[in-house]
Parts: sequence; C-alpha cells; structure tokens
Amino acid sequence: MRIRDAHRDDWPEIRPFMQEIVTAGETFSWDRDIDEQRARQRWFLPRPGRTVVAVDEKGRVLGTAVSGPNHEGPAAHVATASFMVAPDSSGRGVGRALGRRVLDQARADGFRAMQFNAVVETNVAAVALWRSLGMQIATTLPEAFHHPTHGYVGLYVMYQRFSS
Repeated sequence: MRIRDAHRDDWPEIRPFMQEIVTAGETFSWDRDIDEQRARQRWFLPRPGRTVVAVDEKGRVLGTAVSGPNHEGPAAHVATASFMVAPDSSGRGVGRALGRRVLDQARADGFRAMQFNAVVETNVAAVALWRSLGMQIATTLPEAFHHPTHGYVGLYVMYQRFSS
C-alpha cells in the first residue's frame, strides 16, 4: 500500500465508498444526502488543505484523508483531519497508514497539534486506532451524534499536541 497526494481524477473511486459511509450515518457527521458537488468541495480543499489517498499495488483507492487547519487566524496552528476507508478495505491497515501520514504531514507543515472534532464514541475501532497513534480524548459532547441504531451517542473531541 502506498499513500500519495490525491488527484481530482481519483474522485470516481472515492465517491462510491464515501457515499456508502455517509449514507450509513454511523461514523460521519455530514448530511446523509449530501450531493456530489458539495462532497467533492468538502474533500478537496484548497491549500493549506491536503487530500491524500491510500492505493494498492494496482493503484486502486483503498481510503482517503483530508487535513488542514482546524480554524483560521490565531487558532490556525492546530490541524484537523477526516478519514474514510473503503468498507471492503477495512481491517487491512489503511486507516493506520492514512493516520500516520496525516499526523506526520501536519508536524512537517508546522502545526503544533492535531484535533479531531467529531469521533463517534460507538466507532470503537477508530477510537482505538487514534489512541494507538497518540490521540487523546479531550472531551465528550454527550448525545451530540444521532446514530441510526444506537440513538443519541457522544462525540469525542480528540487531540494530540506535537512536541516542539
């Protein structure tokens, strides 16, 4: 598996699994019926935003991540990121590889920390992954996410300060 910068021509491979994940409404806090144009705009941000993909040996997209400043101005030194792994690639280390790449890139770009704004507490695999990569749960927003099966559940804000 290789992680590389995403190109606009990766979109046809990203969109189907993105749509599946968003429509399921279990892990992502986007409108479940987001249209394609809006989804693409949210995923391919202008610089300093970055979008990357994980690809297999045949170049097939297995997952993707987008990152950039969490806020503007005096809070722009903290990065944020979002991740999506194709469901048929789950459990193969794609999320871990994307997470490492995004964290390393944020450090290299001079960010002082990484903040994940909305990790659904029932997404135990993602929570465990992010913790293993050094993210900590900074707080829980109780009942901030309406899960289609579990009802109202918490959202974790996760954080990692980078050493200077």
